Amino acid sequence: MKKTYLVAGVAAVALLGAAGWWWFQRGGADDVQYRTGKIERGPLQAAVAATGAVSPVTQVTVGTQVSGQIKDLYVDFNSEVKAGQLIAVIDPETFEYRVRSAQADVDAARAVVMTAQANVAASRAQVSRAQTDLAEARRTHDRNLMLVSKEFIARSEADKSNALVNTSLEAVKAAEAQLGVTEAQVKSAQASVAQRDAALAQARIDLARTRITSPVDGIVIKRAIEKGQTVAASLQSPELFIIAQNLREMQVEAAIDEADVGRIRSGQKASFTVDAYPGQTFEGQISQVRKAATNVANVVTYVAVVTFANNDGRLLPGMTANVRVVTDVRESALKVPNSALRVRITGVEPAPQPAADATKNAAAGAAATGAPAPNATEKPASPAAPTAAGPATEFRNRLVKELQLDAAQTEKVDAIYADARPKFMQLRDVPEAERAKVRERITADIRARIGELLTPEQKTRYTALVMEAVGRTVTRGRIYVMDASGNPKALNVRLGITDGTSTELLVLPSSPDAAELKEGATVITGTVSAGSAQTTTRPAATGPRMMF
Repeated sequence: MKKTYLVAGVAAVALLGAAGWWWFQRGGADDVQYRTGKIERGPLQAAVAATGAVSPVTQVTVGTQVSGQIKDLYVDFNSEVKAGQLIAVIDPETFEYRVRSAQADVDAARAVVMTAQANVAASRAQVSRAQTDLAEARRTHDRNLMLVSKEFIARSEADKSNALVNTSLEAVKAAEAQLGVTEAQVKSAQASVAQRDAALAQARIDLARTRITSPVDGIVIKRAIEKGQTVAASLQSPELFIIAQNLREMQVEAAIDEADVGRIRSGQKASFTVDAYPGQTFEGQISQVRKAATNVANVVTYVAVVTFANNDGRLLPGMTANVRVVTDVRESALKVPNSALRVRITGVEPAPQPAADATKNAAAGAAATGAPAPNATEKPASPAAPTAAGPATEFRNRLVKELQLDAAQTEKVDAIYADARPKFMQLRDVPEAERAKVRERITADIRARIGELLTPEQKTRYTALVMEAVGRTVTRGRIYVMDASGNPKALNVRLGITDGTSTELLVLPSSPDAAELKEGATVITGTVSAGSAQTTTRPAATGPRMMF
């Protein structure tokens, strides 16, 4: 019995120990820790990444318009050529015989012209003789009529002379008709000569085309033929050479995704790398965004041309370039780690936003495109200056600085902003479905009025600034901060540009969360369960565990 009680006691102790261990482990699993980061202020760049191929700015494909056998080659790969330089010859023998044949046809046609001209001269002589005979017949008839009237000759003699007049008149008409025929033959023969001349000129052109010359100054980057090879120019010209006009000025044709092409504009700075020179970055500039779309496997891209100087000649045509285009820059942005935007904590939701604040935030969104946001609680920088902080003030200041507005222009711009503020204040009374259209009309009116104040040079820059502002994306996000009691607190935030690691926070000074969203504030970037080093974006499961 004692042994039985002893075993039972040991089992009870073990059971209690296991239960305590399980309870301890469950309680530890429920203890969640947070990984944190800081809201910082500093420079921020938004960029678009793409790939493309290095190519010369101008390259010419040299072909042939005649068929034949390559007789001579005078250049090879990497040969430098000048415009008009002979680079290849197609066997010209066939074309030389064609020229001789065409020349003989021309000579024969000219001989026909000379014969026709001689016939014209003969026809004119016939006309002249017929006219002389007609004149003689009329004189004879007139004399016979006089003699008949005096009854010196019979009436029949006058009738004969009259018949001779009529015969001579018809002979003149026949001679004139023959003259017209011979003159027409001359014109026909001359037209035949023109045709033969054209055929001769075409034959000479074809002969000249057997000499392949360079159309531009440049360097041969491709040779597609060999000596003795036969080329056939039938439906299209065969490719013989590719000549790059200048390898010191080159470009990258980068494929930009349709989601990013709205942020790409001519004049933006771009950088790229190539595999041939790892660790080196080359600088360029966007010179063109082509509107022709390319659709491959339902992926739509557009070509952005990045021009750059290749003075040392290291970059070669065809190299793959990894392009990075800086689309927007903030010199001193309030930024938050991107990991803080991915965190979601179940049960922790942001406080509802008052309707008035929502209206202000909506108007502030419009301010990013150059329209002022209403905010009656802030003092204007000047009596007529826009009272909106953040994007609106930044845009107004950029106008003054980059357009170099004089004092009168600045005063009128501020007056336009001041006049528009009440209109934006009234947006809160407009139905939600129509609010965007009304805001756009107000914004368009502001832009038009500002445009009337500017010089042509200022208008060009102003249009670029507006397009840049419109291209900036303002999105919504959520972050979590620690409140005074150490518990997480959710805040809805407005986000600007991102560089892939950090994202810009757009904070209105009048926002109720402005005090918590400041430089140095702590934000939650992840959750870590006790005893685990794995960061999660959702709370770890804390269900009961099996004892054994």
